[in-house]
Parts: sequence; C-alpha cells; structure tokens
Amino acid sequence: MPKSSKNDVRIRVHERLRQKVRGSDERPRLAVFRSLKHIYAQVIDDRAGHTLAAASSGEKSSKVASGGNIAGAKQIGKLIAQRAKAKGVTKVVFDRGGYLYHGRVKALADAAREAGLEF
Repeated sequence: MPKSSKNDVRIRVHERLRQKVRGSDERPRLAVFRSLKHIYAQVIDDRAGHTLAAASSGEKSSKVASGGNIAGAKQIGKLIAQRAKAKGVTKVVFDRGGYLYHGRVKALADAAREAGLEF
C-alpha cells in the first residue's frame, strides 16, 4: 500500500469534517484554504451552492504582503469579515479545511471573530 502524503490525509479529514459542517443561508460556511504562499477564505451557502464573499492574500486589492505568515492571515480574516458583513452575514460555521486549528488558520479565525463574525 502506497504511503499517504500529508495532503491526502488532510483531504480525508476534510471530507469527514464536511459530513458534519454544512452552510445554509442563515449560517453560511467560512471555508479556509492555505497554500505555502497564500491563504484563502470563502463564505459559502451550501444549499444554494453560492459563494457569498471571498478574500485571498493573492488579490491585488487586499494589499497583504504575504499570506504565508500569521500577519497576512489576520488581515485576510478581517477582510473576509468586512465583506461578509457587507452582504448581511454575521453568523457563520467555521470549516478549517482539514487543517489543524493552529497557526495561520487560528489567526484568520480569531481576526474574523474580532471583526464581528460569530462562530
């Protein structure tokens, strides 16, 4: 049996997590994806299959120096919260994407909470 990569394990964990975490119109899902250079966040209504708000460190308008560190993740957390609140979303369900709730993922979540999202 071939050895699983770290990403294969993360994907399996995320699939398991997604069986429990669902986004609705009253409480959409705040999904996080991180790569080595960037971090991405989306607020998704799973019932309708629509992304309500999105933010990433790769955007020119986000003015984030790097998404590969905790400071960049905090900025993206504030930005996604501002964009979600502009669409009328205040309560979300947090989807950590199979990553450990630690480091950049935790920083993004904490910044989103401080900026007014409830989860």
